[in-house]
Amino acid sequence: MTSIFDEGLEPVAANFAPLSPLDFIARTASVYPEYPAVIHGDVRRTWDETYQRCCRLASALAERGVGKGDTVAAMLPNIPEMLECHFGVPMLGAVLNALNTRLDAKTIAFMLEHGEAKVLIADREFAGVIHEAVSLLDNPPLVIDVDDPEFGGATAVSELDYETFLNAGDPAFDWQMPTDEWQAISLCYTSGTTGNPKGVVYHHRGAYENALGNQAVWSMGQHPVYLWTLPMFHCNGWCFPWTITAFAGTHVCLRKVEPEKILELIHDHDVTHMCGAPIVLNTLLGASEFAKAGINNPVRAMTAGAAPPAKVIEAIEEMGIYVTHVYGLTEVYGPVTVCAWKSEWDDLPVQERAAIKARQGVRYHTLAGMMVGDSETMEPVPKDGETIGEIFLRGNTVMKGYLKNPKATAEALRGGWFHTGDLAVWHPDGYAEIKDRLKDIIISGGENISTIEVEGVLYHHPAVLEAAVVARPDDKWGETPCAFVTLKPDAPDTSADDIIQFCRARMAKFKAPKTIVFGDLPKTSTGKIQKFVLRGQAKEL
Repeated sequence: MTSIFDEGLEPVAANFAPLSPLDFIARTASVYPEYPAVIHGDVRRTWDETYQRCCRLASALAERGVGKGDTVAAMLPNIPEMLECHFGVPMLGAVLNALNTRLDAKTIAFMLEHGEAKVLIADREFAGVIHEAVSLLDNPPLVIDVDDPEFGGATAVSELDYETFLNAGDPAFDWQMPTDEWQAISLCYTSGTTGNPKGVVYHHRGAYENALGNQAVWSMGQHPVYLWTLPMFHCNGWCFPWTITAFAGTHVCLRKVEPEKILELIHDHDVTHMCGAPIVLNTLLGASEFAKAGINNPVRAMTAGAAPPAKVIEAIEEMGIYVTHVYGLTEVYGPVTVCAWKSEWDDLPVQERAAIKARQGVRYHTLAGMMVGDSETMEPVPKDGETIGEIFLRGNTVMKGYLKNPKATAEALRGGWFHTGDLAVWHPDGYAEIKDRLKDIIISGGENISTIEVEGVLYHHPAVLEAAVVARPDDKWGETPCAFVTLKPDAPDTSADDIIQFCRARMAKFKAPKTIVFGDLPKTSTGKIQKFVLRGQAKEL
């Protein structure tokens, strides 16, 4: 039935425009053209200069035949070129695939092929793995070499230099906003919990909303000075390339997480905000007293994954860094829930404050719904802080789906909710707190590690009869892989180091087990390995 408020009141160009984070840089460059946009080593660029470079990138890519729906991959650390890709690529209607710089060549090759990348922009630091990955492809992408002065002296990734490529582009390129906000803006791969990684597709509207959601929950204000301690390849940097740009902030780039360098940059540039896994905060505690004394202004740190222990939170806040705990997944553009702080908690003892900060909290303003419910019936569990259920999410900041995988997409989005696979309790105040995971994923230093993948490698070792991998708590990394291994009767001399090195040679090193425990594996009467028993044992190691 048509309402009187619909008749003759259709959306037209004057009253409707698709939402896209591309508008953020256009606005900022026009309003604050001379404000600082990027700091990287000796590089200083304004918003006008940065905007022109993004336009040049879009123009140069267009000249190479890149257009709407094409994929441009980037294998880059946190440098200005990675920021430029977040705007220059989607200005064409193309899709940015930011690759995890820690992955091995075989996995990278799969992503390039699966995502049908036409172009790959890569830093020289990764020349070896890129050359190997590209050699595995029948139809390799055009490779563009980024020679960052902060790295320097390495072998070129290709003969096509990024700056030369950029200079061929038009700084006044007439790019267009998307006509459909559902249009894909980026492609992010999961860590491959079973089999190959899944390609998560983001759209312009979701990126726009989550970028603003970051600002809303953190009250960042205008002109934040943001230090890139979180990899921009992680869920597009949790959408912060777009958030900081929207509010005419300054992107302080950092190639590598080094505690002394982080504290130096905080001091030199009056950094106000930073993000990262708890390990980033842990590393700062190991810095020199001189470096730690250099924080002159309060710094806000957003962290996800396993919450830092109380002693870490206390020590970090004594340095002048104040922690906000968030929760999210690749499938929801990064963080979408926050442990929204209340003033009445300020005076609690540090142990109690840490316990509260450990909660995953409540939904972002830009997330339509969050529920802790029964995994089968999808009915909400009681808000009693005890009954365990699965976290369900829904809204515009949930992915379009998995690329070329309609079955997995339908399963993940069934019943009108995104199924996270994370098990939590719901406290009486509505704050969720994760207790376990449906899938045995290990989160180590902010990276997801599939136990199934690690077990698969272990079973290739000639001395291994049986293997099971679980998470072991770790003060530095949050969690690390712990492998319980039963050796074949004829292989008694195999050492833990032998097995660890075997794994490191066959997968990304951060995924390899850090601990090996030899012995028989506990099983049910039907022969199923009892991982809950192993998790308990791992905690006691």
